[in-house]
Amino acid sequence: MGKHVVAKVHELPPGERKIVEVENRSIGIFNIKGTFYALRNVCPHQAAPLCQGNVRGTMTSDKPQTYQYIKDGEIVVCPWHCWEFDITTGASVFNPHKTRVKAYEVTIEPDEEEDPSVETYPVTVERGLVVLHV
Repeated sequence: MGKHVVAKVHELPPGERKIVEVENRSIGIFNIKGTFYALRNVCPHQAAPLCQGNVRGTMTSDKPQTYQYIKDGEIVVCPWHCWEFDITTGASVFNPHKTRVKAYEVTIEPDEEEDPSVETYPVTVERGLVVLHV
C-alpha cells in the first residue's frame, strides 16, 4: 500500500472523522485528542459501514457492581448491530484477541506548500562543482 494524502491536519480537528476511498477501500480517519488513527470502514460482522457509527467510550468492571467508564472518544460502535471496536487498535471490545477490524498506520508530515519556515534554494552541478543559487 502506498502513501496517500487524505487531509490537512486543520481539516480534521480532535473528535472528528473523515471517510475516504483509497485503493478501492473505504477507510475512516479519526482524530482522537490530536492523534490520528485509521480503520477499514467495514464491520467484520455483516459488512456495515463501521466508521459511520457513534464514537464514545465503554464500560469495564473488575468486580460485581463496580463499573468504570474508559476510553472516552476511542470506541466506534457499528451502526447496524452495535458491535464496539477500539479505534486505536482495531480490536473488538467484546473479544479483542479474535475479532478485529483492519487498522492502518497514519503519519503527520509537513505540508511544504504551506510551511513558510521551510525555505529552499535551487542547487545545480556545474563542471563537478555543487553550486547553491541564493
